[in-house]
Amino acid sequence: MSLRLGDEAPDFVQDSSEGEIHFHEWLGNSWGILFSHPADFTPVCTTELGLTAKLKDEFAKRGVKAIALSVDPVESHQRWIGDINETQHTLVNFPILADADRKVSTLYDLIHPNASTTATVRSLFIIDPNKKIRLIITYPASTGRNFDEILRVIDSLQLTDNHKVATPGNWKSGEDVVIVPALQDAEEIKQRFPKGYTVIKPYLRLTPDPRS
Repeated sequence: MSLRLGDEAPDFVQDSSEGEIHFHEWLGNSWGILFSHPADFTPVCTTELGLTAKLKDEFAKRGVKAIALSVDPVESHQRWIGDINETQHTLVNFPILADADRKVSTLYDLIHPNASTTATVRSLFIIDPNKKIRLIITYPASTGRNFDEILRVIDSLQLTDNHKVATPGNWKSGEDVVIVPALQDAEEIKQRFPKGYTVIKPYLRLTPDPRS
């Protein structure tokens, strides 16, 4: 059965480029991104893993751990990491799961018969500290992931978890947000949003980012 938003991210124990991973234990109280790759030594994925390494500080600021997955064994991963470090001018600083037995791929529905019966599709999961899946994106093999968008979504999720707001289309951290329609009590709105708000329509009320 396919995973859906709000489902618990399946736990697992699997080998990786950094040793055995007990997934829920490894996540701890952090947010996490788990992203899959069809195989080692693929060009688009090489650039993505390089970007992930370069964004270590951005992920750390948000309390996010990154972990990748490929169905190749650890020995292959280690050779690939050497290529990534060389070509992307970085150092891979996160584990790559060695899912040779397809255990994790099966748990996360990453083997799609209409895509490939042997390699994983390119899906990415954002998982919160309660181990709930908050975002799933599946990319075609020809299109690299937009990591600015992944960071933007994490910013939105973390903001909206702590405030009664939603984020508009193309929103970026620090920009105005939308007060959720369910919040109607004027006094509560005043207390929650002391910077004030603008009514565009009764259902569309903008207020400054409460974290700014």
